[in-house]
Amino acid sequence: MRERAMVRLAEPSGALHASWLACMREFDGAVLHGFSTFGFEVEELATEAGFARWLERERLQNERALDGFVPATCWWIVDEAAPGEVLGSIHLRHELNDWLLAEGGHIGYGVRPSARGRGVAGAALALVLERARAMGIDRQLICCEDNAPSRATIVGAGGALEDVRTGHDGSRVERYWIALR
Repeated sequence: MRERAMVRLAEPSGALHASWLACMREFDGAVLHGFSTFGFEVEELATEAGFARWLERERLQNERALDGFVPATCWWIVDEAAPGEVLGSIHLRHELNDWLLAEGGHIGYGVRPSARGRGVAGAALALVLERARAMGIDRQLICCEDNAPSRATIVGAGGALEDVRTGHDGSRVERYWIALR
C-alpha cells in the first residue's frame, strides 16, 4: 500500500497567495477543478485588488448561497514538508442544487501537475470528508469525468458508483456516493 501524502488544509490567505498562483499556472489553461475561481481570471487573481475580491466572495459563500452558487468552503492543500507550498485546492459544497446533483457533487478538487501521483488528492479528500462529517453532511456525492486517477481517489475513499451520465457538455460523468456514518 502506498504511503499517504502529508498535507493539511489551509484557508486561503495572502501568506500563500504567490504559491497558489504558481499552482494554478501549472494547469496551463486547463479546468481548475476545486479552485472556486468562477468569474475570475488567473491574472486578475494575481493583483491585490482581484485577490481581495475573491477572498471576500469565498468568505461570504462559506456562510450562504451567493451569486447562484450554494454555500461552500474552499481550502488550499498545503504540503506539510514544505508549509509554504500549495499543492492544490479542494472545495466542499454544503448542499446540492440540481446541477450539482446531476454532475458536480459536493466536492471538487485539483492537484497541481507537479504534485500528482503522490497521494495528495486522497489525503486532502480524507481531511475534507472529516470536515463534512463534522458539519453533519453524512453522504457525499463526488463526480468525475473519465479520469482514472480521480476515480481511484474516490473509490479509495469509499466511493460507491451510483451511475454514469452524460454531462451538459457531452462528457461522461461518473457519480459516486461516500457514506460518512
